[in-house]
Amino acid sequence: MKQGKEYHIALGKGDIGEYVILPGDPGRVPKIAKYFDNAKKVAENREYTTYTGEVDGIKVSATSTGIGCPSAAIAVEELAKIGAHTFIRVGTCGSLQPEIKTGEIVISTGAIRGDGTSLSYVPVEYPAVPDFDVTLALREAATRLGYPYHLGISHCKDAFYLEYPEILPMEDEIKARWKMWQRANVAATSMEASAVFVVSAIRKLRAGEVMAVIGATWNDEPIKEKAGVEEAIKTAIEAIKILHARDLSANS
Repeated sequence: MKQGKEYHIALGKGDIGEYVILPGDPGRVPKIAKYFDNAKKVAENREYTTYTGEVDGIKVSATSTGIGCPSAAIAVEELAKIGAHTFIRVGTCGSLQPEIKTGEIVISTGAIRGDGTSLSYVPVEYPAVPDFDVTLALREAATRLGYPYHLGISHCKDAFYLEYPEILPMEDEIKARWKMWQRANVAATSMEASAVFVVSAIRKLRAGEVMAVIGATWNDEPIKEKAGVEEAIKTAIEAIKILHARDLSANS
């Protein structure tokens, strides 16, 4: 820490809300913050950009995590040290099922641990699952807003270019595994959820994930159209309102 700030995120106590939205892309943070009242950029360091503001009087923040599980785990660890207890990852993903269309949203009910970061915390037998209340709040939010959504298990990987296996030495094995995940009804694939879920569970924090479907990995089109991101953002914000109301009720 330097001058009371966490080393990577460059934030200290008082800089953030207890509820934090986690996009990967730093450029998505101001897009989230436009839905905040009194939004202010409070830090920018490495891949971590943070805005803090209010939603219906609730102090909330948005912090980018960069691409992949290592930097996402760092964000959760350091944000928790300075007061955050609830995280909602807002990301993009590729669909693994034909019925999950570009522009729709996926709410994760669990994540396949295809990353290395979460394995550094606990063995693979430990499940990567989101907090139940956060997941229910995301589902309720999407329903209230009228957005098409899917609940399902997501696949988390370390290497984006696994989605282009023809350029890799293990092409046949990779293609076989994609088919296996599809046949197992895995909904979508992305790159951060397993670390966010595992670290949050170990640290007794709450985490969930809502993703915009921007590609059809099942059809060898990992990126088709950057659609559904605004819907995913609005779903996360509505879910925070729902969670905060329930937290107040539980503590009254």
